[in-house]
Amino acid sequence: MSERTVDPKLLEILVCPLTKGPLRYDAQAQELISERAQLAYPIRDGIPIMLVDEARALDDAPDAPQGKAP
Repeated sequence: MSERTVDPKLLEILVCPLTKGPLRYDAQAQELISERAQLAYPIRDGIPIMLVDEARALDDAPDAPQGKAP
């Protein structure tokens, strides 16, 4: 399986939808990380899923199910 990449120009303009803060790209996990919100937004088929409901809390295991019920 080839590793997908995200357009660097897109990464420059994307921000966390919750905090409006910067995101860090984790190529291995295929996630965008918001340190401030402690959330990891998944990237599926090269498309960042910028929905808080789809994000994984950073204290969760990386292979845990996406999204958390309140």
